[in-house]
Amino acid sequence: MPDSSVAQFLYEEGSLGVFILITVLMGGGAAWLAGRAIAATWRPWWHAAIYMLILGMVVRFMHFALFEGTLIAPYYYLVDAAFCLIFGLLGYRVTRAGQMVMQYRWLFNRSGPFSWVRR
Repeated sequence: MPDSSVAQFLYEEGSLGVFILITVLMGGGAAWLAGRAIAATWRPWWHAAIYMLILGMVVRFMHFALFEGTLIAPYYYLVDAAFCLIFGLLGYRVTRAGQMVMQYRWLFNRSGPFSWVRR
């Protein structure tokens, strides 16, 4: 019976530590900051989504260059890009919620870290 651990599901070498370091910490951190920067310039959310797909390629390259991972691996690219999309869009939404409440404080109140409501 083949080994079906979480590490095997997420990363081809089976090293969960490498996956956490490169994809989650480095890729996710860069995605969070990029999402915040895109929201700070009042661009639409889909700009963040496009940039996160590109960042997913960069994360895949880091796996290849630093830890001899597979460079052209569509499944693992999708895993890396999904993490970048999640972190990037979360950073975008948190920043946009803060912007809306600060810029239009007579119209909106904050209703959580990701949302705002009309007064």
